[in-house]
Amino acid sequence: MAGIQTAQPTPATATAHQTWDTLWQSEDGRSGWIAPEADVLETAADLRLRGAKTALDLGCGVGRHALAFAALGFEASAFDASSSGLEEASRQAAARGLNLTTQQGMMTDLPFDDASFDYVLAFNVIYHGDHAVLAKTISEIARILKPGGTYQGTMLSKRRFDYGVGVEISPNTWVQPEGKGDKVHPHYFCDASELVELFDGFELWSLRDVDHAQRGSQPGSWHWHMVAQKL
Repeated sequence: MAGIQTAQPTPATATAHQTWDTLWQSEDGRSGWIAPEADVLETAADLRLRGAKTALDLGCGVGRHALAFAALGFEASAFDASSSGLEEASRQAAARGLNLTTQQGMMTDLPFDDASFDYVLAFNVIYHGDHAVLAKTISEIARILKPGGTYQGTMLSKRRFDYGVGVEISPNTWVQPEGKGDKVHPHYFCDASELVELFDGFELWSLRDVDHAQRGSQPGSWHWHMVAQKL
């Protein structure tokens, strides 16, 4: 009808780091994010044995995986938008006598040269935004990976208990205005076919839908776990 305008959805930026930056400032807030994930350690150790030298922990938090990479002998880098997380990672590296490079910034604009890394990890990171944020971040990951390099990461599954809860601000992207923690920020969910489409240009080595209840989360906390090679 003439004179009626339809509001357009506002693009969702990656803002969840604001919540995490506050969390990482306290010992209690950091306590649940100290131990590296077993499947990450397994992949990293295997890649190191096969000659991988450079590794990036993208969205490193307090550095649990970046520190493990350094201990395995990688030239390890830790990247996050949270200054408090990076400060803790640096403190832990110094305390353990590990060499670790830290840099702060946004995942959609990575401050690394093309083909810098043999291995990039993004564990519970890149789904914090809408499709545009996700696509730009994946493009950046592909750019900084060496040809044949390995990407390991997680995505939110549409099987999760909170898929469809809150407000859908753009396709597959939900916020919970009354939620706790980072749930007030955008979260992107996908099924297997959508994930494969997002990672066009990568060859999947493995893809599993894992309930993080076994890792201390609420039952039904399904996450895709993937390992892929840049073509």
